Amino acid sequence: MTSATRQPETPAAAVPPRLIATDLDGTLLRDDKSVSPRTVAALAAAEEAGIEVFFVTGRPARWMDVVSDHVHGHGLAICGNGAAVVDLHGGPGAHRFVKVRELARENALDAALLLREAAPGTVYAIEQTYGFHQEPDYPALHMEIPDNLALAEDLLAPDGPGAAEPVLKILAYHPTIDPDAFLTLARLAIGDRATVTRSSPSALLELSGPGVSKASTLALCCAERGISHEEVVAFGDMPNDVEMLTWAGRSYAMGNAHPDVIAAASGQTVANNDDGVAVVIERMLTERP
Repeated sequence: MTSATRQPETPAAAVPPRLIATDLDGTLLRDDKSVSPRTVAALAAAEEAGIEVFFVTGRPARWMDVVSDHVHGHGLAICGNGAAVVDLHGGPGAHRFVKVRELARENALDAALLLREAAPGTVYAIEQTYGFHQEPDYPALHMEIPDNLALAEDLLAPDGPGAAEPVLKILAYHPTIDPDAFLTLARLAIGDRATVTRSSPSALLELSGPGVSKASTLALCCAERGISHEEVVAFGDMPNDVEMLTWAGRSYAMGNAHPDVIAAASGQTVANNDDGVAVVIERMLTERP
């Protein structure tokens, strides 16, 4: 099954889990970006019990070093809100792309122009498989030096920088608009040219290819492994997790989650700083027959 919509089948709680899908920031990671010893132990126990763990994040592959030490042999992550599946086995700087679901440059440019027309003052950064570029006015949000500084029209031109590499997503930032209002406005303005979501508490949106989301890529990966949505337990905290939490047989919003996430999930756990993912995994393993 590759649909990202939950189906009313066997009660999920009665189905033994085969895969855990967890967001990182605000979910698995504490606010200081650490993975607690309790969480490390819970992930190891899950995999020892035969439950696969997928990290499903908005982060690009190059930001995955924070969990590379905790993959316990499987080493796969869904990055960029579903734009890429990455093998982490190679360690820092050696991540291998297993699957890429790109945002076509024509779509990307159309979306950027439409959103800027609807929300003047929007500025952009461009994530590629092996590149990061931004406009001169884009703020220093990501603590890294971009490969190129130029307007989106030039960055996304057919002969622009990194034209040989796929575009994974666009980051769109607005300095004054309310984050939820910006998300609603962007979805209306962009339509079906791109998938629009957000994972940041600020007015920072993430634009991916049409139909590309954490949920749709997770569904593809599960289908390849013969895992049904009922056998998936998912965790998240922000709007970019909603589709994944809706699709999974069992899902948990963190205690610190956005209201839309709490509404979408089938359950709720404690906050990320209180090891909410580990709490559920420990209970789940205790309840296994």
